[in-house]
Amino acid sequence: MKIGIIGAGHIGSALAVRLTSLGHTVYIANSRGPETLQEVAQKTGATPVTAQEAAQRGSDLLVVTIPLKNIPDLPKDLFAGVPAEVPVIDTSNYYPLLRDGKIPELETGSLTESEWVQQHLGRPVVKVFNNIYAHHLEGKGQPAGTPGRIALPVASDGAAAKQKVMALVEELGFDAVDDGTLHQSWRQQPGTPSYGADMPADKLREHLASLGTERTEAQHAEFLANHAQQERAMEAQGIKLK
Repeated sequence: MKIGIIGAGHIGSALAVRLTSLGHTVYIANSRGPETLQEVAQKTGATPVTAQEAAQRGSDLLVVTIPLKNIPDLPKDLFAGVPAEVPVIDTSNYYPLLRDGKIPELETGSLTESEWVQQHLGRPVVKVFNNIYAHHLEGKGQPAGTPGRIALPVASDGAAAKQKVMALVEELGFDAVDDGTLHQSWRQQPGTPSYGADMPADKLREHLASLGTERTEAQHAEFLANHAQQERAMEAQGIKLK
């Protein structure tokens, strides 16, 4: 496949390494221009391009993997001319303390993180790769049927896009688990038990089912508090997010 990746941070680079190793053609972009991506190109085998070129040349699949706060800064015509059937993956997470500042709709829970992204992109998205560490994404994929194989939740409102992305997750060496609609993707956001937990498929399915489909106010408050605690711990360790 021809795949465009917008964002050359940890997740974008990890995906580029794995996808090129599987024989896919990958075009990768960042906010500073292709000339700053030579090291990433050498490491990953991806071709450095502009964001617009990544969107145009990634004719089979697109990945948006940039800090949440920067989503509104993407070019408004980024997806102009990109066919509607090309899936757009969103990997983003909300870090209000360490990076993004507070976003009212996410604080109140009126939108999930990916619904907010979808609103700003003006394009349907598929939520995946947000709840696994980049080095695990790059190095912990295993063949289908391997005991304990890590499962990744995939949420989207589009059945065809979701199926295409779930097939890619399997190809990368992970079990793809359907996490329902984009409105239900709160179940894989930071602060929830599946975030960074590397659960196998049976446990992940059981966990998602235990949460229900409609997020309650109590669940929203609990997971926001969990995430705030995680962010404070990261800050105490000197971890900085770009």
